Amino acid sequence: MIAFLGMGLLGSNFVRALIGKGEQVQVWNRTASKATALEAYGAQAFPDVTAAVHGVNRIHLTLKDDHTVNEVLAAAAAGLQPGAVIIDHTTTSAEGAVARTKEWKERGFTYLHAPVFMGPANALDGTGYMLVSGDQAVIGAWEPALSKMTGKVINFGDTPGKAAGMKLIGNSFLVGLTAGLADTLSLAKALAIPLSDVSTLFNSWNPGGALPARLQRMTSGNYSSPSWELSMARKDTQLFMDAAKKSDVKLAVLPAIAAEMDRWIEKGHGNDDWTVIGKDSI
Repeated sequence: MIAFLGMGLLGSNFVRALIGKGEQVQVWNRTASKATALEAYGAQAFPDVTAAVHGVNRIHLTLKDDHTVNEVLAAAAAGLQPGAVIIDHTTTSAEGAVARTKEWKERGFTYLHAPVFMGPANALDGTGYMLVSGDQAVIGAWEPALSKMTGKVINFGDTPGKAAGMKLIGNSFLVGLTAGLADTLSLAKALAIPLSDVSTLFNSWNPGGALPARLQRMTSGNYSSPSWELSMARKDTQLFMDAAKKSDVKLAVLPAIAAEMDRWIEKGHGNDDWTVIGKDSI
């Protein structure tokens, strides 16, 4: 018997997948209708979180943040079976994950933070990535069950909270990528280039394929043999901004990048590889 707390898009599809694999799942959600909707698939919904975790040794959470996780677990505590395992897929702070690991161990329970790079479709299909770190005996015991929920479990070692940090790192890249893509589309708008042509470009040319090499170059600390000089990248960035300004189109992130480029050029790095703007990050 499994309990699952938090029936958002991710949690509800995790539950459907678990039921499809023959598991019995008790569910709870703050908005009760989201939990009762899962009864059509075979889940047992509870209006009270304490009752939802009663009699189970494995509890999964997909909630909003540290505060919500702490609040829900505090409410559920009275119903927890001695020695129960709490597996939390919520994106939280690393500090919160560390504190909960320590607190619940002291209370006689196991808390394992296992954030995911999975959308609702992945949760239903059992594809995507789940991150773990901390007590390797705990991870070893539960990795087979977690592997059935996702395409790949990535183990970042025995440091509690590292999985939470890795999830934040991944999400920061997604946020930066999306913000940069928004500026790219704004530039296309300023240049009166149809979105279909933008799609044609990126369907043919995939800059994401260069990410491993770009990361290696940026973190190498050696920027003296440029493939694209910072001064030339800055020149192009000015062309972006000029085109947008001429068409009265707002850019959100490129002006900040231009300012960072200027800072490094003023420090004498104009002829270095443009990835030098990440030097302080390493």
